[in-house]
Amino acid sequence: MNTEAGLEHCLSFINCQLQSPRGVLGFHNGNHRRAITISRQTGSGGHATAERLAALLQARCPGTGAPWTVFDMNLVERVLEEHHLPQRLARFMPEDRTSEIADTMDELFGLHPPSWTLVRKTAETILRLAEMGNVIILGRGGNIITAKLEHMFHVRLVGSLERRIRHVQEVNQLSPGEAQAFVHSHDLGRSRFVRKYFNREIEDPLLYHMVINTDLVSFEEAAELIADRVVSNVRAHQGIGAMAA
Repeated sequence: MNTEAGLEHCLSFINCQLQSPRGVLGFHNGNHRRAITISRQTGSGGHATAERLAALLQARCPGTGAPWTVFDMNLVERVLEEHHLPQRLARFMPEDRTSEIADTMDELFGLHPPSWTLVRKTAETILRLAEMGNVIILGRGGNIITAKLEHMFHVRLVGSLERRIRHVQEVNQLSPGEAQAFVHSHDLGRSRFVRKYFNREIEDPLLYHMVINTDLVSFEEAAELIADRVVSNVRAHQGIGAMAA
C-alpha cells in the first residue's frame, strides 16, 4: 500500500468518525458497532481479503458513519502521527522484525526508543481505532490487544507453505528461493512478536472466532465468509435491542 495514500485514507476515516452522530442505527451505534482483526500466515492473502471485506461491509451496511477502513502499513503512519514521533522510526516498527540483537543494539545507540515503548504506543492506537468501529486491523497482535472488547471479531488466515510461497513469488516478483525465505522470515518474525510482547502463540486457534484455510477458499470467498458472520451478528444484536425496547 502507498503509505501517503494510506495515511490520507486513515485521517479521512478518523475525521468522519469524530463527526458522525452516535445515534444512527447500525454498526456505529452502541453494541452494534463492529471492528475486525485479521492475523495471517505470510502469503495467505491477508491484505487482499481485508480490502475485499471492507468493500463488502461498506456495500451491505451503508450509512453507518465512517467508511470501513483497513489498517495495515498505514497503522504505522497513524501511530507516528498520534504520538508525535519522527518518521524515521517507521523502519523500526515492523511486526515481522526477526533480529532481537539488532533491535537491542539500535536501542543502545539511541536510534529509536525501546521496542516496548513503540509496541505500547501502537497498542494504544489500535485500541482507539477499535473503539471507534468500522475498522479492519491486520496483524500486530490486534486480536490480543482488543480481546476484551465485545464488539470485536477475530480471524486467522492460514494456507499450505507451497501455495503461500507461490503467492508471495507472484505478488512480489521473487524467485522461488527468495519467496521461500521471505515467507519463512516473516512468519518467524510475527510469531516472535506475539510471543515476546503478548506471551501468546500466534497459531493458537482459541485466539480467533474463525480460522480460514485460503488453500480451500479464494480470498474473495474468505471475505464473504467473514462479512456474512459479522453482518449476521450485528442484525442479531439489533433484533435483541428491538425486542427489549
